[in-house]
Amino acid sequence: MKIAIYPGTFDPITLGHLDILKRAGKLFDKIIMAVAPNNSKNPMFSLEERMRLVRENISGLPFASAEVLEGLTVDFAKKHNATIIIRGLRVVSDFEFEYQLAQMNRHLEGDIETVLLMPSKQYFFTSSTIIKQVAYYDESRIASFVPPNVIEALKKQ
Repeated sequence: MKIAIYPGTFDPITLGHLDILKRAGKLFDKIIMAVAPNNSKNPMFSLEERMRLVRENISGLPFASAEVLEGLTVDFAKKHNATIIIRGLRVVSDFEFEYQLAQMNRHLEGDIETVLLMPSKQYFFTSSTIIKQVAYYDESRIASFVPPNVIEALKKQ
């Protein structure tokens, strides 16, 4: 069984994240969305709220589950018998960071590979940060980029 980890802050989860997850689902038997606490990013949503939003959106995907990411991603992967780390690559400027991260992970655990997947073209320019900025002024304008439960959660912020 090929197990993969899809780590991220998911603050909030977007349709781009779900697009990457579904693409990865064609390649791997099991994918664990590893939701990072990542307090250094000052997330808008609590870890518990992000876990709820993720779980609600993956409930219909039999290959997907979600857990809190504790520690280094490579250690989390080893603990779950995963051999792959999935990362999304939206634009060329993402590549340098993702390349450095993949090389560090390879240095730490040489038997865990990183797979970079590109989202569908309608999600290339979206990020959780941009979504939050637009939603601050008008959450109705982000409906084509986030699931309905995220819009409802943003209204409560």
